[in-house]
Amino acid sequence: MNVTLEHLAPCKKLLRVEIEPKQVDDTFESITRDFQRQASLPGFRPGKAPKEMVVRKYGKDIEDEVKRKLISDSYKKAVEEQKLDVLGYPDIEEIQFNRGQPLQFAATVETAPEFELPEYKGLQVQREAQVVTEEDMNRALDALREPQVSFKTADRPVQQGDIAVVNYKGSVEGKPITEIAPTAQGLTEKQGVWMDVPSKSFIPGFAEELGGAGAGEKKTVNVDFPADFVTPQLAGKKGVYEVEIVEVKEKVLPALDDVFAKSYGAESIEKLKEGVKRDLENELSYKQNRNIRNQLIRSVLGRVNFDLPETAVARETKNVVYDLVQENAKRGVSREMIEKQKDQIYNAASAGAKDRVKVAFLLQKIAEKEDIKVSQQEIAQRINHLAGLYQIPPEKFAKDLQKRNGLIEIYDQIMNEKVLDMLQQHAKIEDAAPPATPGEGVNPS
Repeated sequence: MNVTLEHLAPCKKLLRVEIEPKQVDDTFESITRDFQRQASLPGFRPGKAPKEMVVRKYGKDIEDEVKRKLISDSYKKAVEEQKLDVLGYPDIEEIQFNRGQPLQFAATVETAPEFELPEYKGLQVQREAQVVTEEDMNRALDALREPQVSFKTADRPVQQGDIAVVNYKGSVEGKPITEIAPTAQGLTEKQGVWMDVPSKSFIPGFAEELGGAGAGEKKTVNVDFPADFVTPQLAGKKGVYEVEIVEVKEKVLPALDDVFAKSYGAESIEKLKEGVKRDLENELSYKQNRNIRNQLIRSVLGRVNFDLPETAVARETKNVVYDLVQENAKRGVSREMIEKQKDQIYNAASAGAKDRVKVAFLLQKIAEKEDIKVSQQEIAQRINHLAGLYQIPPEKFAKDLQKRNGLIEIYDQIMNEKVLDMLQQHAKIEDAAPPATPGEGVNPS
């Protein structure tokens, strides 16, 4: 077998393979004998039909199997001989194939990038020296109290944190909203609507305009529908609402006492506070570790540059585009708006995909150098954990993963985590003061 290698691009190679006529003919003989042993032809016992009759009946199938076996075996041997780290499947182009002649074919392959690892131990990173504050505790406890809130009528104007019960009627360009957006019935007119002040679920800026108004008052509220508003016919337009304040409701949170604590399964309010503090500290630790790991990844990324395989970047770009579209859809962005932004989405996805692909190759190479491996037990534990989260039997979850080739993804996730653990263990971590942002603390959610 003769093999020549051509470099088409940094991560793309062309293998030209030639197999001598004798190997071609020997393989024809071997495959023909296999067919002869299994052939069942009229008048002959299975496996006893003459070779000529078998070739006449199964000639095309024999030829196809010979070609498949020769190309498959010689391709694998050529890849090993040339020490290529091939990604995905080759693009095979047959040049010549006949009995008594050399088999010639060309295989275009994409290969992993070749690069020298930068220094990855002892990287300097900063950790924000944060602690759980009283303000963080109060915010977390209020979040627990919120589901048990009650309401009482307040004989005063609307304040921040109140519920305003309102009637409203809206128009755009002097016309009822339903004339412009027929399906937007709820945006046109409603009676007795309970509205948080401020509101995260209605038109931005609407609820804020109600502050200072009391029951029985009427107000004209002007709004600007955002450019990415969920109803595309209204996006970017100005709206006018005639609003009547029917009632002002004040939120009453439950007292922080033992009765409240027991509703969350704690023995006392002190035990509940201990649990909340522990959760906030764990969340803060997770946030700090995530920040450190992001710094480590950026540091390693910035120390080396190499060409990336086009197919890997294209595949990852497709994944990122899908994630961005799904995220926009969850935020209520319409399909039409997403279509308008497709170029921006693709450009953002392409840039992010290149970094993700580059990180994957870097972490893989570090794992090889450090001899970091993932055991079957670790994969099984991760599958059991994920199956529990999704409330799916582990056996079914594992089978679903196998069907969509998801076990490789699980392996890569665990491998990357172990590499990042190692990088963090060897990093030089310096505590730094957190940025001074008024009112910012640990997210209690």
